[in-house]
Amino acid sequence: MVSQVEYKRKFLVVIDETEECDRALTFAAWRVKRTGGTVVLMTVIPKPEFIGLGVEDVLRAEAVEEAERNLDRRMARIKEIGEVRAESVIREGNGAEQIERVIDKDHDIAILVLAASPAVAERLDMPTFSLAKRQLVVLPAALALMLAVSLCSPR
Repeated sequence: MVSQVEYKRKFLVVIDETEECDRALTFAAWRVKRTGGTVVLMTVIPKPEFIGLGVEDVLRAEAVEEAERNLDRRMARIKEIGEVRAESVIREGNGAEQIERVIDKDHDIAILVLAASPAVAERLDMPTFSLAKRQLVVLPAALALMLAVSLCSPR
């Protein structure tokens, strides 16, 4: 029997200034549009490095203001996609710790959406997929070693 209560699954997307973030957000928004739920946009601002003389509060306010502008741009992207429920969260501190705390606090968050790119190779002035190709070269040897070790008898 199907429940009359709507499933409240949430997709957490960590927001920053990258193109990859936009891809992750777009994926999550389309997924929510098709299946229901909510997109949670989260940004983490660093703790101010300079403390004292009231500068800490000014630095924090500037970081929050910039984070809010970025979240507003991302919310506009969600609105372009259509009727998608969205929330936003701003935290301060270490990114991984803050993500974990938000997930622990909100039990409806079921999916963490991330995106990555081959940008490291490009920053090193290498062809885009050269690092991935290097890994593929080593793969046969690694598989052979893994098979050989698995066939050894335990001591």
